Order: sequence, then structure tokens, then C-alpha cells
Amino acid sequence: MSIPQPSGFFIKGVLSGAPHTLVIGPFGFLFGVVATEAGLSVFEALSFSVLVVAGAAQLTALELMQDNTPTVIVILSALALNLRMALYSAAMTPHLGTARFWQRMAAAYTMVDQSYATSILQYENNPQMNMPQKLAFFFGVATPVIPIWYALTFFGALAGQSVPAEIPLDFATPLTFIALLAPLLRTVPHILAALASVIAGLLFHAMPYNLGIMLAGVIGMSVGAWSEQRGFGERRG
Repeated sequence: MSIPQPSGFFIKGVLSGAPHTLVIGPFGFLFGVVATEAGLSVFEALSFSVLVVAGAAQLTALELMQDNTPTVIVILSALALNLRMALYSAAMTPHLGTARFWQRMAAAYTMVDQSYATSILQYENNPQMNMPQKLAFFFGVATPVIPIWYALTFFGALAGQSVPAEIPLDFATPLTFIALLAPLLRTVPHILAALASVIAGLLFHAMPYNLGIMLAGVIGMSVGAWSEQRGFGERRG
């Protein structure tokens, strides 16, 4: 039996990543609009997206900077929101850890929620995939996602304050995380961690400087770790 070529997995990755652009597009446009309303130029807004590539953290940082929040709190809030990237990297190490240095650097840059969630499910469901195939699929997923993020940030920044306030573009942020999170809730600890973080987020939403987000994240991770230790690790379905 012939071994599928990496190019086939790249195309499969592109097709798997394409639906994410329906949410990433409005999200990027929203960031561009908010960035220019916060005083950034089009170039600065686009540079922000190219260098950081983390929508939730970028929006949070902008909101905090507009509120004249201390720089330390801005940095800590952004780091707290992106702490999941360290967990993503750890989960991907068994799959991509032996790739060449430049490939790992490229994967680290394009490691976003969409590329991670889609790829890790592909790897788990197809354990026979080799390294070239895994890399091809991963970069295939990222191929439609990352350029759309850049492009819609640019167009959103151009639009700026011309977008009426009554147009609800902010739906994109929670919708993105719901769509990505749901397929990953496959064990009891995952579900408990998600529920705990949501409840904590609601309880502590009034804390200044969005500190409730950081606290909710810590509580969610603690509950997940505790439930793992208690043996609630059996997968659903």
C-alpha cells in the first residue's frame, strides 16, 4: 500500500482550516477597527497582528491601555491569556518535536488556537502519520488562517471609526473559542476545568484591570489538575 504524500496532507489541512476563516475574518476586522479607535495607525495595527498573532490578548491589551492601566498589568493580562500556548506547545512536542529547527520556529509562530485544535485532533485520530505528513497538515491548516488575520486587520484598520457602533462584530471572540473548545472537551477534567473557569469568570468579572480573567484561568487549571489526580480521566465516547 502506497504511503500518502505530504502534499495530500497539506491540501487536507488547508480544507480543514478554511472554515475557521469565517470567524477569524470578523475577529481580525474587529481588532483593526478597535486598534484605530484606540489611536493606532493602520501600520501599527497591522504590525501588532503580524508580531503577536493573538487576537484575544491583543484586544485585551488595547482595552487596558485605553483605561491607562499600569504596563505591568497589561503585560500580565496578555501573558495570562496566552498561557495556553505553552500547553499547546507541550502537547505538540511528541508530534513535531523532532522537526528541524526552522520548521519548529515556523510552527511556533503559526501556533494559534485553530491550527493547534485542528491538528491535534487529526494526529490523535491518525496515529500512523509520520513527521512530514504532520508538518504538512499543520501548515496547511495555518495557510488560510494567518493571511486572513493579517488582511482583515488591515481592512478593519482602514475602516476605523467609519464602522457604525451598532454593528455587533464582537461576537467573533466568544464564537471562536466556543467552536474550538467544544471538540476538545473529551474528558471529565476538561469539562470540569471549563465549567470552573466560566463560573469564576462570571463571579470575578467586576475585578479591575480584567484581573478576573487571570484568576478564572488559574481556578480552571487547578480544578482540572485536581480532577486528573482524583482519577476522573476517562474519555467520553
